[in-house]
Amino acid sequence: MHKPSILLFLSLASAAAMAAGDHQGGHAMRGEQQASAVGMPGKSADVTRTVDVSMDDSMRFVPDHVTVKAGETVRFFLKNCGKMPHEMVIGSMAELKEHAEIMRRFPSMEHEDPNMITLKPGQRGGLIWKFDRPGSVEFACLVPGHMEAGMVAKVTVSK
Repeated sequence: MHKPSILLFLSLASAAAMAAGDHQGGHAMRGEQQASAVGMPGKSADVTRTVDVSMDDSMRFVPDHVTVKAGETVRFFLKNCGKMPHEMVIGSMAELKEHAEIMRRFPSMEHEDPNMITLKPGQRGGLIWKFDRPGSVEFACLVPGHMEAGMVAKVTVSK
């Protein structure tokens, strides 16, 4: 990625939005372990359960709604069943929309953050996230056009 792209991205993205995810490549707050409004990167030793999620070219996640308890650390095990790349990015809807706009402007931008993962067709992967507060959180595919086509899911965090 070009340095101007990184600088623009950093100037537009909030630290909370980037405190977490896992695309391929690298921008912004890599390695930071601070909490955001949507939780924080989890540790394998703290995983309480695994949620299998499939993504495909119908622009949907299955399941499209997950319920967790506040304080729970979840391993999302993802499979891209489609013929194009897809990703899962955890965040608030405001963070996801902001990041999606940046992705539209810089479609070749690569990432490496604990709240996101990008998978090529047929690829599998996972991410671990700790949901530390009650409320709701979303995850979406931010490949340009995918979120707009409905590739969004919700996580309800109960007390």
